Amino acid sequence: MKQIKILLRTSLLLLIIYLLLMIPDMEPSSVQTAEAEPFAWNMNERWKTLEGEFSRLKMFSPSVLDSLEINRRTSLTILFNQLQQNSPIEINDERLSQLLNQFFEWSPVVAASNKSEVYIEQYNSIRNFIKAQSRHWNINKPAQRATLYTLLYGMRAATEEVLLQADTINFNPVQHVTDEPSATPSATIQGITVHSGDLFVSRGGAEVSAFISRGNDYPGNFSHVALLHVDETGKPSFIEAHIEKGVAIATAEEYLKDRKLRFMVLRPRADLPQVLNNPMLPHQSAQIALEETKRRHIPYDFKMDFYDSAAMFCSEVGSFAYRQYGLNLWKAESTISSAGTAKWLNTFGVENFVTQMPSDLEYDPQLSIVAEWSDPETLMKDHIDNAVMDALLERANAGMEISYNALLLPVARIVKGYSILQNKLGKPGIIPEGMSATRALKNNSFVDIYQEVKIHTEQKIAAFIEKNGYRPPYWQMVGFANEIVNTIHKQS
Repeated sequence: MKQIKILLRTSLLLLIIYLLLMIPDMEPSSVQTAEAEPFAWNMNERWKTLEGEFSRLKMFSPSVLDSLEINRRTSLTILFNQLQQNSPIEINDERLSQLLNQFFEWSPVVAASNKSEVYIEQYNSIRNFIKAQSRHWNINKPAQRATLYTLLYGMRAATEEVLLQADTINFNPVQHVTDEPSATPSATIQGITVHSGDLFVSRGGAEVSAFISRGNDYPGNFSHVALLHVDETGKPSFIEAHIEKGVAIATAEEYLKDRKLRFMVLRPRADLPQVLNNPMLPHQSAQIALEETKRRHIPYDFKMDFYDSAAMFCSEVGSFAYRQYGLNLWKAESTISSAGTAKWLNTFGVENFVTQMPSDLEYDPQLSIVAEWSDPETLMKDHIDNAVMDALLERANAGMEISYNALLLPVARIVKGYSILQNKLGKPGIIPEGMSATRALKNNSFVDIYQEVKIHTEQKIAAFIEKNGYRPPYWQMVGFANEIVNTIHKQS
């Protein structure tokens, strides 16, 4: 009888503990989004027209394609030469819009003829020119920022559609854009000459990486920023913030091993007043980040508050280091104004919706694009991931929320307690430092939803390729993902 009483009391105690652990966290009823407007292309019909032309051109003879390609390339080259001769160009110059349109019109011909070498060279020349012109523009004005984004992202999107239709055997993974001078120590990574103080913006393969890339008023292709340090012997190191372990130092091998779908190398312009006065400023900035990381444990900043350096997210590592020497990166701050997107980001702990997103660093006129790396496999995966995320964010902004299994909350809280002990011992926890048990469960739910949509989207893409003989363009991928999301939403 005594043993039964002990068993009953133990069971009752465990039940009480379980019920206490099931008490939900206090969740904000709403989040304060940025006072801005998300960018919208509103060009679906244009994308359909370009794909239709590409499909027809594939039936043309090589000689006809060659003639048409030369025609369109020549028209674009003449216009581009005029713009170069009239530099600097005002941002409202109608010829910039004409340049983008002619670039769009050239693209399906290049894709159909499978001759992209000259096209890529011209693309990099044009985006280098536009980056140079942006020094004279005020990208804090919404209209000017939207124009810069339209030009740079629009040409990138067109170029990647061409690359994904190209002969992958001859695909050159490296695009050299600008040989920006630098006095700092250098190294070679993936065939690219890099310098201490360079910023690497990259795209990871995780589901959250797609979210960070696309969850922005100006959706992009990058989810992570790392600051490069090269010592006097030429040894490169990367200082970067990880969700799992906070700010850490990685060798070049470790950086590349942490799979990247793509990366871009950005470098402060040599003619910036701060760099002219101190050519070693980029190296010194990287040095201060390196020393700060060695000096103290810097947890990951889920709030994305770049004003508080007690904890840091990936973008903040670079901005913090350069700010110490008077160079403020992100000439235009990132904004997240869509309520659904902000609410989903808040699910992971984000509280600041005027912040510094990795993709937006590409548009900072203080930085030159040195080079970019991707290959056909990773580029295709990047596009699929983006399409899935765009479809999910559309649903988020229509009111869909990320839920979780409340019965698992007590277990997750026990795991969180164990993770805190691991953190105290200097080890990364199963649930990252700064992430609650509830947010960990919501993260798992998000991953499950994302993977379900992705699997079915990939099936639709495979069926499209088998039927049409070419990879679907991005707008088609988004359409497939939207179909899947809508189907799942109706079922639930």
